[in-house]
Amino acid sequence: MQNQTVGKKGRRQIFAGNWKMHKTSGEAFELVRALAEGLKYNEGREYILFPPAPYLREISSLCGETPIAAGAQNMYFEDHGAFTGEISPAMVEDCGCRFILVGHSERRHIFGESDSDTGKKVAAALEQGLEPLLCVGELLEERENDETGTVLKRQLEAALSGIDRDQMRRVVIAYEPVWAIGTGKVATPEMADEAHLLIRGVIAGLFGQDAGDVVPVLYGGSVKAGNISGLYVKENIDGVLVGGASLEAEGFLAIINA
Repeated sequence: MQNQTVGKKGRRQIFAGNWKMHKTSGEAFELVRALAEGLKYNEGREYILFPPAPYLREISSLCGETPIAAGAQNMYFEDHGAFTGEISPAMVEDCGCRFILVGHSERRHIFGESDSDTGKKVAAALEQGLEPLLCVGELLEERENDETGTVLKRQLEAALSGIDRDQMRRVVIAYEPVWAIGTGKVATPEMADEAHLLIRGVIAGLFGQDAGDVVPVLYGGSVKAGNISGLYVKENIDGVLVGGASLEAEGFLAIINA
């Protein structure tokens, strides 16, 4: 494990931006430069950008002289083969990336990726030496039916079933309630903290209490400059995975410099 830092409670503190399917190359490179220039580096934090796949190599290179790391938004779990349109773990690493998003709600609910798929991707990423940022979260209907804990447990157990305790040390979890992504709605700090505590309990049950205590758990879901302080102050929230607000330098800097 390289270039890792620890913050509150001895856990890694991570601020990440997922650009999804946005930005041309020129816009993407300009945004990286603006972020690098405006970043007020905090020694206790890690910073990750997840740009679109065509720009991974260039953005990894641009980030090389900054505190910012690059990651891919998606990959397939096979090393190579007749999988048109997919990229492999080795390709992600070859582009200079350390991180890979796995199980994002848009992959699950738009593209139909299963809990089993996420497990295969987590295992393949770790085998390649990548660090998976595993996303979990419930639908609005599931929360209203008081099923949040059940959903999180199911998603985590499936995603982590193929790895061991040592590998778990290289996994980051992001709690992203699906009903709060891109909707302008956000879980209250108390709701988010409670879900993060549930996640730690599942991890402790799978890998031991030490693992549950130290796993970094980020919050994702309509994070903005106006709500970052209330979220980040919570004991079990170790950073954020930002979507739309990461597409513009001033707003994203206001979050990551908070």
